[in-house]
Amino acid sequence: MARTMMTRTLMSVVATMMLFELALGADHNVGAPGGWDTSTDLGSWASSETFTVDDNLVFTYTPNHDVVEVNKAGYDSCSISNAVSTNAVSPTTIKLSDAGTRYFICGTPGHCGQGMKVEIKTVAATTSGPPSATTPPSSGSPAPPASTTSPPSSAGTPTPPASTPAKPSSATIVKATVVSMMGIGLLMMI
Repeated sequence: MARTMMTRTLMSVVATMMLFELALGADHNVGAPGGWDTSTDLGSWASSETFTVDDNLVFTYTPNHDVVEVNKAGYDSCSISNAVSTNAVSPTTIKLSDAGTRYFICGTPGHCGQGMKVEIKTVAATTSGPPSATTPPSSGSPAPPASTTSPPSSAGTPTPPASTPAKPSSATIVKATVVSMMGIGLLMMI
């Protein structure tokens, strides 16, 4: 009886931990396994990640760097004259609170031009099921023309096609793995 009660309690704790962990945003260590520096290909790193609303960017850097959020023009020209924000204490954590594109550069002269800049495209968290498949037309009639209009997206951010599911970020995969391992470990102790 006591063992059954303990098992149920532990399973409840594990389930609660897993749900709580999944509800939190993922931390993305900018440039990992490299970092926020001139030797890391930050563009390739960013394109390999999926950034979702409520995730965090974690910039880790040495004192000769900083993190300056700029607009698109500032990003393209490596100019900090109209900076949105400036951070000079490492590590710097920036919450991705809205869907859209944000731009970050290093304000140290010459560093942005050497590639120390990153464009982050944040997508809204999705809770819908998988996209529905289209039915092929019957052999006797021509297919109707495909619709080329789509609903406007917010802030000019392109919307990915409905048939392309977003891949989970490496940070999300690591968190899910750790939570699963903790749950399995607790269940094994029973």
